Amino acid sequence: MARPDKYVGINNEVNGGMTTIGKIIRDAWVFDIIEETETCEGWNFAGVDSLLDKVNKEWDKYGCLVSQLPPELFEKHKRIHDKAIEDARAAGWSGEVETEDEG
Repeated sequence: MARPDKYVGINNEVNGGMTTIGKIIRDAWVFDIIEETETCEGWNFAGVDSLLDKVNKEWDKYGCLVSQLPPELFEKHKRIHDKAIEDARAAGWSGEVETEDEG
């Protein structure tokens, strides 16, 4: 099967959006790089890579640690990511895929 040339959008992702690209998008929302209504559906993967670069530059300012975010960003991160986890669990995601090689 050929790899798609466009991103499906965070709302159409597998595992309720609990993927690498889904995390990039949620972090881009946290840092106001894109609007929280932007799902990135139809983006080409070069656009997603560019978004990753911008997100990484923001994380670098805080040592890549949520605990180092200023209070307003910390709260926004918590709100966005907690809702994503809740929605993903409701869609059947358990988190086991991410930890199955640990142990």
